[in-house]
Amino acid sequence: MDFLNAIVALSNFVLIPAIAYGSQLALGALGVTLIYGILRFSNFAHGDTMAFGAMVTILVTWAMQAAGISFGPLPTALLALPFGIIGAAALLLLTDKFVYQFYRRQKAAPVILVIVSMGVMFIMNGLVRFIIGPDDQRFGDGARFIISARDFREMTGLREGLAIKTSQGITVITAVIVVAILFWFLNRTRTGKSMRAFSDNEDLALLSGINPDRVVMYTWLIVAALATVAGTLYGLDKSFKPFTYFQLLLPIFASAIVGGLGSPLGAIVGGFVIAFSEVTITYAWKKVLGYMMPESLEPDGLVQLLSTDYKFAVSFVILIIVLLFRPTGLFKGKAV
Repeated sequence: MDFLNAIVALSNFVLIPAIAYGSQLALGALGVTLIYGILRFSNFAHGDTMAFGAMVTILVTWAMQAAGISFGPLPTALLALPFGIIGAAALLLLTDKFVYQFYRRQKAAPVILVIVSMGVMFIMNGLVRFIIGPDDQRFGDGARFIISARDFREMTGLREGLAIKTSQGITVITAVIVVAILFWFLNRTRTGKSMRAFSDNEDLALLSGINPDRVVMYTWLIVAALATVAGTLYGLDKSFKPFTYFQLLLPIFASAIVGGLGSPLGAIVGGFVIAFSEVTITYAWKKVLGYMMPESLEPDGLVQLLSTDYKFAVSFVILIIVLLFRPTGLFKGKAV
């Protein structure tokens, strides 16, 4: 019985949160890796793109809630998500037209585009905070739990209760659907194949008659969709605060680089590596070890390697180790 209680506690506080967080990081890292693979620069404004897309989704969600529109047990934000994607897409296409396009035509070095993206990041960050404010915003509605800890305890008779939040279930299901659509698009459609060809060899792709402007436009549209979905899911699961998305840039880039920058599959694997590392290292293992070990050996302290305040430091350390020993990442992306 104690072993089952330990498994439930581990699932409740480590496995399920890490899978949900990993799905959010994977979607964010996919956007970063697409920009790096196709447009050939590291986009530091990606975290704030997620914040902008989520912000538009939240504003539309509030309007729907005020009008009495709901999605039953599911969050109304899922109905507002297409509007957030349209808003983020419009912002990215306008940014590309008035900022990045000039440097692309000048054949500017990637480091110049990185610096430019940092400027765009600060403008987006200020814009989001100006429109929606700097504080936490709650916008989740519908059923809070798929299964609550109390219901689980009553069903099983165990001391530990397993709670699965609706936002966690939606995150994992949505991430699977979005990734499946993305891989189908890149591997099966003519536009997706032209994007991959452009990523592999730009000169050869241009000689083959591929329109670079069209490839760039589709890249930004896909990135807008990925960023908005990732940002909204993160906001539903935790809460929406603009500055948090700025901080998320580190684990997202760490995910993309660990998996292999430029590799979509690597971005997904990297997202889960970072998420599980952060959650397991900052989790207090006292409860799980208490169930697993004899009473005489039960730990007195929390058995926590790092405080949750330092969870982003875990991403930073993993990033440094990967850059030192395997700069191409797990899936042999482009060398950083």
